[in-house]
Amino acid sequence: MQTHDTSQPADAPGRAPEILVLSKLEPAAAMAELSARFTCYNAFESPGLEALVGEHGHSIRGLVTTGGRGAEARLIDSLPALELITVYGVGVDAIDFAAVRRRGISVTNTPDVLTDDVADLAIGLFLAATRLIATGDRAVRAGQWSAPLQSRLPQSARGRKVGIVGMGRIGKAIANRLAVFDAEIAYCKSEPASDIAYRYFPDPVSLAAYCEVLFIAVPGGAGTLRLIDRRVLDALGPGGLLVNVSRGSVVDEAALVAALDSNSLGAAALDVFADEPNVPAELLRLENVVLTPHIGSFTYETRLAMGQLVIQNADAYFGGRALLTRVE
Repeated sequence: MQTHDTSQPADAPGRAPEILVLSKLEPAAAMAELSARFTCYNAFESPGLEALVGEHGHSIRGLVTTGGRGAEARLIDSLPALELITVYGVGVDAIDFAAVRRRGISVTNTPDVLTDDVADLAIGLFLAATRLIATGDRAVRAGQWSAPLQSRLPQSARGRKVGIVGMGRIGKAIANRLAVFDAEIAYCKSEPASDIAYRYFPDPVSLAAYCEVLFIAVPGGAGTLRLIDRRVLDALGPGGLLVNVSRGSVVDEAALVAALDSNSLGAAALDVFADEPNVPAELLRLENVVLTPHIGSFTYETRLAMGQLVIQNADAYFGGRALLTRVE
């Protein structure tokens, strides 16, 4: 456990550690508990981030952020007393770790508690895309009944050849769920895992050439930037389905749009995008795409558990105890 820097400004007697909160925790109970335990400056409320940093930056010791928002070097450098960054989410690719390491700042995230819900959504997107659930919903609402489904028949979800790029917690949870569909499962990662019996491929291109459905379940960051490129999409082919519940940055979005538009890729089901909340207009008009607004972990139960883990990590750090889910 990192030894706390005693040169940092001490909190005033009876005053809880000061924390800058970049994004509101959901549900309200989680935010209320965080506010009850710490002195919170909420950047999502007036007067906003710049004013809060200007007034309180010298004494802020903790930062609560999200995987998407992260913490850039400029913000970290503006908080000279910062000791802890706790991420409300799993992804930490938006954290500037060079700035973190220069300062010896601790970083935590919230793994495990969101695994099941993200995997559930991945399966939901798979079903929606194969059975054309969203298309059927739009048809019924438009008074067309099943007419739009006649030109593009839904496919069965059963017995498909499925590839998973990444076989960490979420990848394994997706694979477990696919077993009930009698799927032929394969995966790729940097090297084969001794505890995984599924067929192994060394790279996404060879995996995509093997499978009909490709799930993306890898972290974001420089190491996976546009990992799913035109070569992978071409290998997946006109009958293939891409399901992404990881990070939008992992997919070359321009190549994906071109592949879908030309029907060189059969379909896509996407919960994440390269520039959220901005979704390319081309994706919005395509019928062979299912879109959701980055809601993999967005359930009451999971968000509450994530919020509680944020609080528990902050409690542990400022109480001088070992962090529960330390990243750095």
